[in-house]
Amino acid sequence: MRPAAGVVLLALAACEGALPPLRDAIQPGKDPLVIFVGGTARAGGDLYAVPAGGGAALPLTYSAVGEMRPALAPDGGAVAFLRGGSLRDSMPGTVWVMNLLSGSERRLRLPKGAAAPERVGWMEAGRSLVVRTADALYRFDAPPASDVGRPVPPAERARAESALAVSLGQPVFARVVGCGNGEDLCVESAGDTGAPALLARGARDPARWGRDSVAYVAGGVLLVRPLGPGRERRVHISGAPAAPRQITVFAGSRGATGEGPSSP
Repeated sequence: MRPAAGVVLLALAACEGALPPLRDAIQPGKDPLVIFVGGTARAGGDLYAVPAGGGAALPLTYSAVGEMRPALAPDGGAVAFLRGGSLRDSMPGTVWVMNLLSGSERRLRLPKGAAAPERVGWMEAGRSLVVRTADALYRFDAPPASDVGRPVPPAERARAESALAVSLGQPVFARVVGCGNGEDLCVESAGDTGAPALLARGARDPARWGRDSVAYVAGGVLLVRPLGPGRERRVHISGAPAAPRQITVFAGSRGATGEGPSSP
């Protein structure tokens, strides 16, 4: 039997030599938060966290290499991400998971001969992860289980791909995709064979924002837009490098507050 998500968090928190990265400013697994890559370097940058309602950004990593493509666990207690080989290397080379209670990190190892990782996501309510490379998908049991991935069989590929998609609604009725021009974001309805509909111009890095909204970056600003009527709003971030990007969101376990996203 696989460990429940809470058991995973406790096991990771027991690792020695780590400091709580959120320093009591955000309660992992409870408070809604956003994690993003800060800075404009092509090779990624450090990871930062900010309350979903906005505020001061908290640095999560201080490494001499670039981090990129973070993905928060469904329970908000851990973040998976990719790490480059150097600050000059725009290609990610390794996959890592950080526990947000303790700050401990663990590397996940792709099988020998696998291509470089491109994206990471969470499956089965956080009990496993999926990593996409240029030519394959690999699955890992969440830490503290084995850190070696295994190829995703063809019968499970569609479910694994869904873990990497930005889905909308509860239940899911659409997903966010690029519009094809490389500059805008569109919405593709589930089961619809028609052309995707425009979501936002000049936007990138979309993320699901609870049940009823979607977030993205436009003009170097983090914006949240409701799926129904209403205007988009800005999430104000202070104390971080310019141009937040590659965002990932935890909706919180306490329900909608008006300041953060609604519960998933």
